[in-house]
Amino acid sequence: MKIEQSKNKIIVREYKLESGIIQVYNDYIVGIFDEGTTLTIERVYQIIGISEIHFRDKNFGYISLRKNSYAIDPTIYNYIREIENLKALAIVSVKEIDMHNFKIEKLFYKKQMKFFIEYENALAWVKRRVKAK
Repeated sequence: MKIEQSKNKIIVREYKLESGIIQVYNDYIVGIFDEGTTLTIERVYQIIGISEIHFRDKNFGYISLRKNSYAIDPTIYNYIREIENLKALAIVSVKEIDMHNFKIEKLFYKKQMKFFIEYENALAWVKRRVKAK
């Protein structure tokens, strides 16, 4: 059960936010949030802004690498699903609670969203979804 990122991927830009790190790659974003953070609409607007800077005219995917435990306001998915060029959203975690939370989050998102235990599998899925569109 590996959730570490590959070392051979090139980060285009890394943003250190108050609540975690956003890593931007050529066709996807990886979000790693701090322990105890609550992911609110204000924090999601920061990620949306980053996506608009790097992917304004380009399809992309998002990988939520859940190394730490944090809370998510599920209503954020009402805003995220409006991002038309976001073609895949992957959650990566080995924690059982994250698997349960994913089922609830998916009810709010209603677009391409999948749960993974291994980062590499999530990355392959995201890349396929972005390329397919």
